[in-house]
Amino acid sequence: MSYSEYFGLARDPFTNAPDARFYYNSAQHSQALVRLMYAVDSNRGLAVLVGGVGTGKTTLARRMLDNLPEDQYESSLLVMVHSGVTPEWILTRIAMQLGVDNPAGDRLTILKQLYERLLQIEASGRKAVVLIDEAQMLYSRELMEEFRGLLNLEIPGKKLLNIVFFGLTEVEDCLRLDEPLAQRVAVKCHLHSLTTETTGAYIKHRLQVAGASRMLFSEDSIPAIHRYTGGVPRLINTVCDNCLFETFLRKMDGVTPQVVQSVAGDLGLLRQPLTDLAPQETFSELDEIEDMLDRLESKG
Repeated sequence: MSYSEYFGLARDPFTNAPDARFYYNSAQHSQALVRLMYAVDSNRGLAVLVGGVGTGKTTLARRMLDNLPEDQYESSLLVMVHSGVTPEWILTRIAMQLGVDNPAGDRLTILKQLYERLLQIEASGRKAVVLIDEAQMLYSRELMEEFRGLLNLEIPGKKLLNIVFFGLTEVEDCLRLDEPLAQRVAVKCHLHSLTTETTGAYIKHRLQVAGASRMLFSEDSIPAIHRYTGGVPRLINTVCDNCLFETFLRKMDGVTPQVVQSVAGDLGLLRQPLTDLAPQETFSELDEIEDMLDRLESKG
């Protein structure tokens, strides 16, 4: 028996595999999506979404792609999996994704083919959009210059191509490699870690989507999960998944702070710098250290 069966769940609630059903529309994700959709809908050219590891950038990129109807947009999503791509590869891939048949072998001809295809898309009343996930991988002046050139594909008074970068904070370093491109960023959004309150709402949401009939985490376990994960959704998923499995092994009804602490220890999340703790927690830790030192001195 799996823990999903034990708790009466229809599916695993905390898998880190992309699944649109589990999308959590937090206030910051909702606002970011609205801003990015505005950027492409009004042909602003270049938009950027920045966030830390595991904050939901890829999830939001896929959500945005799903929100671009085919009758209004010619859109694609490219995921950068390594940093060794060349300007020619990027140009060819974008051309193919936007419907260019048999891209030529040289850059100038591909640009001509892409421009003609963008004119076709414009004539059909649609907008061309390319979403680039893991854009921090594009750390090269040549690549940034290539994107600036793509944004120059336009007709009087209107851009023919919209590009959205999704990446870690290093994506801003990429943009600074080509100052004219950095100046063309029309919309920039930031994703931050979840608060304790939104961490609880996030966990509840995923449980409901998985078919849970009740909250499987005690109220006092949520602050502990937030503390050990820093409010990062990907880490929250990992901790919660392990907590449910541990609770299943112990044949308990729900997750308690003790289970959370045990799981956090197994995952190596217990040790934190004192500066990462809340003020009241910091004083508690310092008091324990002082008590320990006093005991050692008395023994001496």
